[in-house]
Amino acid sequence: MGDKAAESGVAAMAACYQGFDPSAYLQYNYTPPRADFQRKDSIVPWKLACLHRAFTEGDVGGELLVDVGSGPTLYQVLSGCEVFDKVLLTDFLEVNRQELRRWLQDGGGSSLDWTPYLQHVCQLEGRRPSEWKEKAAKLRRAVKDVLPVDIHHPLPIAQDALPPSGADCLVSCFCLESASPDLATFTRALGHIGKLLRHGGHLLLIGALGESYYFGGPGVKIPVVPLNEAQVCSSLKESGYTLIRLEVYTLPQDMRVGVDDVTGVFFAKARKD
Repeated sequence: MGDKAAESGVAAMAACYQGFDPSAYLQYNYTPPRADFQRKDSIVPWKLACLHRAFTEGDVGGELLVDVGSGPTLYQVLSGCEVFDKVLLTDFLEVNRQELRRWLQDGGGSSLDWTPYLQHVCQLEGRRPSEWKEKAAKLRRAVKDVLPVDIHHPLPIAQDALPPSGADCLVSCFCLESASPDLATFTRALGHIGKLLRHGGHLLLIGALGESYYFGGPGVKIPVVPLNEAQVCSSLKESGYTLIRLEVYTLPQDMRVGVDDVTGVFFAKARKD
């Protein structure tokens, strides 16, 4: 694909997001059955378990964790804030950045109650669920800023936001494949975000498998690059990462609730070469 065609595809994707509704998106994806903490086969507990394990294996550490394309969600840094003193949240859309700031400012204006998530991660960490308030306070202290990001720009975040050596760890969930018009652009975006990461730093990547669209709000149908496991592995290698582990979750039939056509989810733990 030529440069102009690639730019046109990226611009078309950006246009799709102008109607994105954070509150609706959270309702679609982060309430039961997809966020049922009593079910072992529910997708959200699976994601939280993958992240908890990755952050507690002992090889991921340092000063700075950057979440690339946070959307309106916080679950992806609940385990990371125990390892990193500094966390940066980022998103392309101002409406999502506002949603995150509302929770961080603790003004009660958040579109989703994150308490069950905080309680569940406390349990994963061997603590009582009743300690969730302490965990929420720790996360609020750790998050230093909520910044704009553009994964299609060679340097996705303002250069002065990071130390010269880069971040120690990146986490990115459902961002790259849902903001790219095709596989080549997805792979380029992996390379772009890699420039934010120090050599030897880790990438924790969660994404959709077999998904061609999702709804970002009522009537807001957003195209997605339908990925398979082999493509994820190939794109990571091409973009300068060494894959440490790939895990796959297959959606039970009752998790397919009509807001997308996703068939599975992958979790990849990788290291920048």
